[in-house]
Amino acid sequence: MTDRLYYTEPGLREFDATVVAVDLRDGRTVVRLDRSAFYPTSGGQPFDIRTLGTARVVDVFDDADGAESAESRVSNVMHVVEGDEPRVGQQVHGTIDWSRRFDHMQQHTGQHVLSAAFDTFFDARTASFHLGAESATIDLEREMTPAQIAVAEHEANRIVWEDRVVAIRFVSQEEAAQLPLRKPPKKGGTLRLIDVGGFDLSACGGTHVARSGEIGLIAIGSWERFKGGQRIEFLCGGRALRRFGTLRDAMAEAVRVMSVPPADVPESIERLQSDIKEQHRELMARQNELARYRADELAAAAEETPRGRLVMKVIDADANGLKALASALTGRPGLTAILVSTTTPALVVIARSQDVDVRANDILSALTTTFGGKGGGKPDLAQGGGLNGAPEEILSAVRRLIERSVP
Repeated sequence: MTDRLYYTEPGLREFDATVVAVDLRDGRTVVRLDRSAFYPTSGGQPFDIRTLGTARVVDVFDDADGAESAESRVSNVMHVVEGDEPRVGQQVHGTIDWSRRFDHMQQHTGQHVLSAAFDTFFDARTASFHLGAESATIDLEREMTPAQIAVAEHEANRIVWEDRVVAIRFVSQEEAAQLPLRKPPKKGGTLRLIDVGGFDLSACGGTHVARSGEIGLIAIGSWERFKGGQRIEFLCGGRALRRFGTLRDAMAEAVRVMSVPPADVPESIERLQSDIKEQHRELMARQNELARYRADELAAAAEETPRGRLVMKVIDADANGLKALASALTGRPGLTAILVSTTTPALVVIARSQDVDVRANDILSALTTTFGGKGGGKPDLAQGGGLNGAPEEILSAVRRLIERSVP
């Protein structure tokens, strides 16, 4: 059984231990120690990594998953290692990746403070917590307004900047029942409590900073509706600083490109979007007008077949251009148009007039089966892309399909 050193000494970076067992699980070497400072994945917080002797610790998991119970201090913490395999009975020296551990401590303690702020000021309970590689999230049981979120963020940072003591203590289940815990504990027996300066008291098995000031800053990055409540993304300490750097650099580049002050960037973007939409409308109108002129020329040279007049051409155009031209052609009676782009892989548009008995979607399906790609449509109009074949080869295949369909 493993004594969990991080329960009482979360700031411990190195330790010595004895190897109790070495097993092979799913092709991975798993080591059990008599004592460990490595945190196993639990309670929304990821595992610690670094070294155990000369071996690399690449994963840590808990056989008992006792995230809130102090009795889990003597349950099994399993270390997945790579490299030199330790021996049973061997004395090993463990080192924790402190940068990773401290980051997790900032985020997890920040979560306690932020969840307590939502709970205290708006009676919004936290249903779950997840600590990701770039940011962390809490899922609230109900939705907050932007103004309420701003208040919770402000109050949470007030607790950070007051640099309150973050204390660890252990109590019985009976004692815990008399305390103002933020949420009922999931485990029984002796409980490990995290007390953030009288602002938040919660049963928790995670690692936390010693003072709230070490969180540095709690910044809310975004929010969205989630399962009837709200998911709040937040960043603490170093993560908040890195996100600020990213936003600062992006804003500086936007200011340079648009030649406007930072405050005017959103309005400038909206104006650009409006201009682009207007230009797109004008382009489409001119493209349709050009398609009508080209359609006159192509229709005049259409091939007469038993299935009606046929236009089969390789056209230097994008998907919108092909579709506009095909629609202009098939606005005339008795005509089928098969247009293939000059690009590789190819785009294809198949269209037919209302009085022609050809199923465009069936032809496209046969082409994608032969040449790959994907697409879809209806009997009168179908379009696809990603066809791996020369344009002339694709048109020859279409011709064979149409000829085989002649009664």
